[in-house]
Amino acid sequence: MNTLTDEKKKSRAYFIQVTDDSLMVDLEDGRSITVPLAWFPRLLHGSSKERSNWKLVGKGEGIHWPDLDEDISVENLIKGYPSGESQTSFKKWLSSRPSKK
Repeated sequence: MNTLTDEKKKSRAYFIQVTDDSLMVDLEDGRSITVPLAWFPRLLHGSSKERSNWKLVGKGEGIHWPDLDEDISVENLIKGYPSGESQTSFKKWLSSRPSKK
C-alpha cells in the first residue's frame, strides 16, 4: 500500500502560451491548465510581445514576465487562485506604463 508523505512532488511547468484571453500552462506531469487572462490584469493589459517574453523560475515552479513585472506560481494556478495584487498596486503599475498611440 502506498502512503502519502509530507514531501509532495512539486508540479512544474515546461511550456507557457498566452493568447488574447487565456493563459495556458503545460505541466511535466502531463496536465495542462488554462485560466482566463482576466485573472492576471498585468498580462491582460500587456502587449503580445510582452506576454510572449516569459521565463520559468524555480525549476518550473513559477513563471516570470520581466516586461510586465509579473510572477505566477504553478501551485496557485493549480489551486485556481487569480492574481492577489491589490487594485491600488495595479492602478499604480498601469498608470506608469507608456500610453498606447
